[in-house]
Amino acid sequence: MVYLKKVMKFLAFIIIGIFMIGSFPSTTSACSCAYLPSVEDEIERSKAIFSGKVVDVKERLSLKGSTTKSVLFEVTNTWKGVEQSQIIITTGQGGGDCGYNFIKGKEYLVYADESNMYGAKSLVTVTCDRTNMLSSLQEDLEVLGEGQPPIEEVNLSGKYNRNQPYIWATVAVAIGIVVLFILNKRKRLD
Repeated sequence: MVYLKKVMKFLAFIIIGIFMIGSFPSTTSACSCAYLPSVEDEIERSKAIFSGKVVDVKERLSLKGSTTKSVLFEVTNTWKGVEQSQIIITTGQGGGDCGYNFIKGKEYLVYADESNMYGAKSLVTVTCDRTNMLSSLQEDLEVLGEGQPPIEEVNLSGKYNRNQPYIWATVAVAIGIVVLFILNKRKRLD
């Protein structure tokens, strides 16, 4: 009985600590692009360059408390770093976090780089890149030349729709606390 009380107090302390840490304001930054890079500079800097149609856009809440977007693309052509028929790109919400506002069903030419700007390391594109609707980037397409179709057919919709692991961890901790609470109540009644 004494042991259960200590465990419950410890778990309560941990949970309160997690919520207190998570409630502090997150750091913010303003998006400021001095200039749009040239096509040549963007080709050299980018880890991935491809054209594709937006299949879906999902908002994700990071552990830092900021909201990002995961964008699922059906890849049409690739120039650098992409071999699969689908790819997931991360971006911000727009405005001060430099996120690009992708629209479902529209086609884009995407320049992306690996970054942990929005949490876990992933392919990221921002408004400071040359990423734009495909129809707006004829100059880029002339410099890039003819792209190649992706060589590997994949379906990332399952990976794209998975819930974030920390949500499941929170649920497991909550269930554990409820179970301990019930066990403690039963011991008191006996």
